[in-house]
Amino acid sequence: MKVMQVDNLKVMPDPLGLFFGKVERQYLVPKGTAGLVVAMVKFERGAGNRMHAHTGEQVLIVTEGKGVVATEKEEQIVTAGTIVYIPAIEMHSHGATKDSTFAHVSVQTPGETHLNV
Repeated sequence: MKVMQVDNLKVMPDPLGLFFGKVERQYLVPKGTAGLVVAMVKFERGAGNRMHAHTGEQVLIVTEGKGVVATEKEEQIVTAGTIVYIPAIEMHSHGATKDSTFAHVSVQTPGETHLNV
């Protein structure tokens, strides 16, 4: 067992250029450690990520604030307590609304992330 305090974890860089605005991503279970990748992601007002897809599945567990989760076909406002399931290869984006910060725990099966360019 490993117990962690999120505030003590290193903020990870964004090598893909996935994010816009101020976003902090901290790995709770890093890639290559287990069969899952788990991260805390915090967005300042209006910050988010660009449309992208993962080769594995993703679950977002909203922990605070108000955000927008979108696919190429729909957009939904989400708040603390909302759980979002994103199937593999579905193009999507998520981030804070203009009037609120937003945070979620991201749980993913290992794989690659591809930007919609």
